[in-house]
Order: sequence, then C-alpha cells, then structure tokens
Amino acid sequence: MLLAVDVGNTQTHVGAFDGAELLADWRLSTRGYLTADELALAMVGSLRFRGLDADAVDAAIVSTVVPRLGPEYVRLCERHLGAECLLVGPSVKTGMPIRIDNPRELGSDRLVNAVAAFDRFGGACLSVDFGTSINIDAVSADGEYLGGAIGPGLEVSIEALAGRTAKLPRIEIAAPEVAIGRGTQGALQSGFAYGFAGLVDGIVQRMLTEVGGDAAVIATGGMATSIGPLCESVDEIDSYLTLTGLRLIHERN
Repeated sequence: MLLAVDVGNTQTHVGAFDGAELLADWRLSTRGYLTADELALAMVGSLRFRGLDADAVDAAIVSTVVPRLGPEYVRLCERHLGAECLLVGPSVKTGMPIRIDNPRELGSDRLVNAVAAFDRFGGACLSVDFGTSINIDAVSADGEYLGGAIGPGLEVSIEALAGRTAKLPRIEIAAPEVAIGRGTQGALQSGFAYGFAGLVDGIVQRMLTEVGGDAAVIATGGMATSIGPLCESVDEIDSYLTLTGLRLIHERN
C-alpha cells in the first residue's frame, strides 16, 4: 500500500493507494511543529479508523510546502511504518520539464498538480488549486511546465476581512442563490464566491491566450467544489488531483 501525503499550509491531505485504486483519503490540520512521533499517532490512527492496516504500508511519497515537516515524515515512515519515503524535490523524476527561471523555487504541490493534469488530458492544460493560496499552473501541449499565477486564497481573505472590519462577520463559503445579496451574509457570500470565480476566470483566459489552442482546465483543492462550479473556464473538478499526481510520480521513481 502506498501513502500519498500532500502537506499544505492549512491542511494535509492523505491518500492510501493499492496500485491505482484510492482505498481511502482523509484531511488533517497542518501543524508545522509536530514531530515524527506525533505525526505517527495521527497517521496510524487514521489508517485504523478506515479499516486499513499500518503494517500494509510499504511506501510513501510526500509533497510539502512546510519545509520542516519533510524530514519528520521521512522519520515517521522509517521508524513507525518500516516504509521507504520519497520526498518530492529537485532530485525526483517527474517526467515533466520545468521551463521557468528558477526551477528550484517551484512549489512541489504545483508541480504535482501539473503532472496529474497532463496525465489526465495528454495535452495543453491548466490546473487550478483552491488552497491556502489559489495556484493556477500551465502545461504546454508537449508536457512542459510553463509557470503560473499565485493569488490569495478564500479562507485567508475571509479571515483578513473579518479581522480588519468591526461589523463584517466571518462566513462559510457557499454558492449564493443570487448575486444581489439581501443581507450582510448574502452580500459577503456573493462577493467572495463570484469574486474569486471571476479572479480565476480572468487569469485563466489570459493564460489560455499564452498557452495557445484549447487547453483543458481542471480544479482541485479544498474549496474547488464550492467555487469551481461558478467558474466559466473550469472544465473538470477533481478533489484527488494532487494525490493522483503523487502516485504517478512515485511510479516514475
């Protein structure tokens, strides 16, 4: 069994694979100060809760945007799972040439999404990741990573607005019934949902012009199911895109 671990700034998404089959997935809060032993408690407990045996794990692959946690996950696999751990980084084979100024500064999660998107469509494509930040990444028709855009995420923006205003509450993002909100909550939902959908559509349209041709657009991330359907430019939504990309990269190594 392969464990695919996507460590984001806010949440960690974990998937357990048997070959290409995703047996189970779960999300944990990302805490950058945790040790390998503490991570092991959460990981083994999550496996058992889903009826999976930790002893069946023979390999793991980890992508992390929190550098300190990378070595901790490696130690977790070695000490508690007896499994090899592949940490996505510059030395890992992805099968995708990186055509940006400094490939070493590219976030591993963005590259993983690009790998999965190109594997899905087999041609020019864009991946949109609704996470702590909104990442939009472009892949050429030849399977080259071209670069992308990074914008503020919804949760971060909501917290910032609530923290800087006296009367505006923190809201749960949901697709509004109408664009013209009849109250404060409706107005906020409209502003955030349609506002971020417009942000994505605006950037995607500009990228499509630069990529050339009819590139497919796929959305993923924690808020993809809420905002993705409101985006006119998004063709597909796949909440497991990053986990799939991790599995593919593990197979290539």
